[in-house]
Amino acid sequence: MELDAGERLKVGQIVEVEIGAIAHGGHFVARHQGQVIFVRHAITGEKSKVKITAVNSKIAHADVVEVLTTASERVSPPCKYAGSCGGCDFQHISLSAQLKFKREIILEQFLRIGKIDLIAEGFDFQVTQLDPDDGLHWRTRMDFAVSENGKIGFFGARSNQVIEIEDCLIADERMKVKDLVARNWKSDARVEVAVSSTSEISVMRSGRSISGPTQLTEQVAGNSFRISPVAFWQSHRNAPTTLVKAALAQLKVKSGDWVCDLYSGVGLFAAEILQQVGGQGVVTLIESDKTAIADARKVFAKHSNVNIHAGLVDQQLNLVKRADLILLDPPRTGAGESVIKQMIKLRPRKIVYVACDPAALARDAKYLQESGYKLDHIEAFDLFPMTQHMECVAGFSPAKD
Repeated sequence: MELDAGERLKVGQIVEVEIGAIAHGGHFVARHQGQVIFVRHAITGEKSKVKITAVNSKIAHADVVEVLTTASERVSPPCKYAGSCGGCDFQHISLSAQLKFKREIILEQFLRIGKIDLIAEGFDFQVTQLDPDDGLHWRTRMDFAVSENGKIGFFGARSNQVIEIEDCLIADERMKVKDLVARNWKSDARVEVAVSSTSEISVMRSGRSISGPTQLTEQVAGNSFRISPVAFWQSHRNAPTTLVKAALAQLKVKSGDWVCDLYSGVGLFAAEILQQVGGQGVVTLIESDKTAIADARKVFAKHSNVNIHAGLVDQQLNLVKRADLILLDPPRTGAGESVIKQMIKLRPRKIVYVACDPAALARDAKYLQESGYKLDHIEAFDLFPMTQHMECVAGFSPAKD
């Protein structure tokens, strides 16, 4: 039954609620007089006073202003900006509980969107934690906003206001954020900092290099990459090695295979695949980002059995006539039905999907299963501690008749 205007929640209103399950996006679900509220800084099982921050015809958003009954998973945030800065979602939750909640999100998204009950199907996985085990100082790529005062910071959650900071506890310590804080910046600038696995540090202001190399050297699993600091690269310092190992373990490349690497970036996965297909195999990369394409062309310049297609995957994939294996690592929006249909036409013996959004993965898993490919593996990694995000690696094989 639709509530009349007098009964609807209003921005600024404070109400008392019981906190329910976690939802995709890092919020927890609560209800007040039948209205759904997505609550930040909450934990399942708590009773809290929350302040309504936004309302639409279907849901409301709110922030916790007072915890009345405290969950055992609640901890004191290590960072004093937790709750105001929009960068971290979960600093108030113990790391072990963060892993539990992220697993719940994956299970719920697969069940609701993908119509796949992972537990019933036998996928009793856990979300794997990586070093550092305190969840701090892991991020090697940072994009800072600049306040009207010329100080770096981050936009607040659901806000255009820049929260000035003195330090960032999830940033790699080699960035020396405190030194960046001490500088005055143009208020309309963005400050982008990247640290490579070889400890090179690049600082850019609104896309222009102001210190450090204009090309970074990244080393992963014996492969070396010279890439632009603004090219996409996994931000967790241990993510590249972890994901290459996990994806290749599922792909099971054979000598002579023809392998398609979709949304290939600079070629993180393709470099290792190339070692395994040998001289008789072929690796095809498809990527739309011009910077990543330029870097990939340099990385694979000496390899005649590497094909690189610049453009959108759904427009370039029809150029591929053979793919024994397909690996894809799409953006948060996922691959989508059009790309899935083109992949299926190539009849690969295995598809490995690296996903940074479980909702998009669940949707695409549904498309794949409807097209005759069965989910046969899924694992998850906490590559974004203190935030709502996670990374999954899923494997699909042709379903047996």
